[in-house]
Amino acid sequence: MKIPKRKLFLLIIFAYVAFSLYAAYNVFFSNKVISRVHRVVKKESNAPAGGVRDGVPFVADEWNPWEDEEVEYNSALNKKRKAFKQYMAQIDRSKPERYKVQIWGKAAIGLYLWEHILEGPLNPTDMEAQWREGELQSGKVDFSFYTGPAVVQGHVPLEMNSLVLVLNGREQQKVSYSTRWLEHVQALVQSNTVSHVAVILLGNEQCNNDWIAPHLKRNGGFVDLLFLIYDSPWVNDKDVFQWPLGVATYREFPMIRPNAQLITSNRPYLCNFLGTVYKNSSREVLMNVLKQSGLDKECLTTAREKWVPQETTESLMRYQTALAQSELTLCPVGINTECYRIYEACSYGSVPVVEDVLTPGNCAAGPSSPLRLLKAAGAPFIFVSDWRELPAILERERGISQEQRVDRRRRLLEWYSGFRQQMKERFTEVIEENFFKTV
Repeated sequence: MKIPKRKLFLLIIFAYVAFSLYAAYNVFFSNKVISRVHRVVKKESNAPAGGVRDGVPFVADEWNPWEDEEVEYNSALNKKRKAFKQYMAQIDRSKPERYKVQIWGKAAIGLYLWEHILEGPLNPTDMEAQWREGELQSGKVDFSFYTGPAVVQGHVPLEMNSLVLVLNGREQQKVSYSTRWLEHVQALVQSNTVSHVAVILLGNEQCNNDWIAPHLKRNGGFVDLLFLIYDSPWVNDKDVFQWPLGVATYREFPMIRPNAQLITSNRPYLCNFLGTVYKNSSREVLMNVLKQSGLDKECLTTAREKWVPQETTESLMRYQTALAQSELTLCPVGINTECYRIYEACSYGSVPVVEDVLTPGNCAAGPSSPLRLLKAAGAPFIFVSDWRELPAILERERGISQEQRVDRRRRLLEWYSGFRQQMKERFTEVIEENFFKTV
């Protein structure tokens, strides 16, 4: 049905007038009902006309229609914030505390510490680089390491107050150089830049290390801990600890990663000895025993009369090949019983045959000396007191099956890996206990 336009227009006018009258009635004649959301809180008769609330000026006529809800909301929000802060604080307390220690490698034995014991990375990998550095975590300690000719006094970024200094004190020239580094570190201690100091020292082969004694804290110096190579009588496992000599990193002897071929291969030689033969030494006796018994045909030997400090690429390769192709490595004494050859043989699974004899000097004597650190760790070596015992040892060696040799090789490699891990844990533990233990 079609509604005429005039009627539709009148209907709209009528509805508009009716709605306007209804609205006017509610505004001017009906009783006001104020909801909880819109109620006005009546001012108390004795309240001031204005003032300051929460640091903000206000007048009595101002009111907040959502005041109660805001109070409740803010209260709940503050409780949540407080609970969250307590939760985060609990997480922080439950996290193991970590410490930072910097190592300055100013002797080649620092590379044995970093790459072979701690197994840390070094950048760049080029061994000829002037500056090399790396970082690692061990226990609760974050170690950083700097080494190379460009690591000089006053130009190393010292970002922590605990320091390990690796030094060489084997001969007088090295002692003078090491003393200058100690004096530099002493100045850092006196200026409160450094609080804790440890030294790893390649000691004198006759254990004459008196030059460093005044620097030890027990003697009024600043060095908290000393890790000392060779069987020094100073070792007490309190502030002086024995440290292994390791491989000849100064000759670029590498970190060897054992593989199946290294363990299971048939090795063509019973034994090897490549080294310097000094006049009137036990090394002469060794070479004579090998020659007279005809064993020099079954053992790979190369003798030289003069010690050479550096290897060529070719001589290093020949030496490593000899270790990898021999069941045994003969280790006669030099100035000290402990030599790099022992650790290098272990790296290749070639059992060290060690001359177990004390050398002249001031090193500790006793039932476990020499090589007390290795003996205490249960080193699976063959010990001899006289090289005339060698023919009988090699005779027994001929009767060992390949399976037995492979098993012995594996056990030696596992022992050497475990020994390095033991030294890593011990080093970290001593640093933590002495540098960071709170009383």
